[in-house]
Amino acid sequence: MTSGAADSPATRLQALFEGHRLTPTQRRIAHSMVRRASDVPFLSSVELAELAGVSQPSVTRFAVALGFDGYPALRKHLREVVPAEPAAEAGSYNEYQQAVEAEIENLRHLADLLADPRPVQRAGRILAASRPLPVLGLRAAASQAYGFAYFAAKVHPDVRLLNEGGTMIHDRIDAAVRAGASALLCFALPRHPREVVDTLAHARDAGLTVVTVADSAFAPVARHSDLLLPAAVGTGLAFDTACAPMLLGRVLLEALCDDLPDAQARLEEFDANAAARGLFVE
Repeated sequence: MTSGAADSPATRLQALFEGHRLTPTQRRIAHSMVRRASDVPFLSSVELAELAGVSQPSVTRFAVALGFDGYPALRKHLREVVPAEPAAEAGSYNEYQQAVEAEIENLRHLADLLADPRPVQRAGRILAASRPLPVLGLRAAASQAYGFAYFAAKVHPDVRLLNEGGTMIHDRIDAAVRAGASALLCFALPRHPREVVDTLAHARDAGLTVVTVADSAFAPVARHSDLLLPAAVGTGLAFDTACAPMLLGRVLLEALCDDLPDAQARLEEFDANAAARGLFVE
């Protein structure tokens, strides 16, 4: 990883949590800390509890789970290892602008993570090798799965979109495995449907390698993912915004193309056919 990513407050926090078995409540606290990485060293346990939507004793238990005597010791450690960054001047922004600024920060965090391209490159190799390639996304993540599958189908010979739940979804995964699938790509966004967790567990039991794009490395789908790529969602509006997961999906498409030797030829063939049919208005 490059020095830019290593110096990111969010990246340093992420490293602190790695290797610890956290409860769902503790994962929620960790996720909130990563989202507000620059502010966390200066928050009290009560303020962090309010930020994460948990109780103050939960914050104390979280600090102990990480190996500290209590939250003050954790905060002292954070002040030593997480570099302070200048706070943004948000006072003049209205609520809509604040939502946009928060998404810009999510994209900056994603850029920090992508300073080490190896996880995405590995994901591209795994997905390119799967024939067929099932792409899963339910409820809030359905549009992310659809967008990826739409473009991936232009370069990959067999993409199978799984964006509707129900009793048939396990059957469709089994059919993909029988057809030769070796991997599954999942988009998982909050609120996380139980059906997605169950489906990923089934996919792994069926022998598929699961690559997941999720809002956090601590999302409920993490334990059923072989490779998880995090991209935070915005929570400043009535409904979450998912610019970073969408962009990460496009980056994954690029990595997929890099590992498909005939990707460029397929794209050129599509463009020629589209021109012959007058498909697009220029």
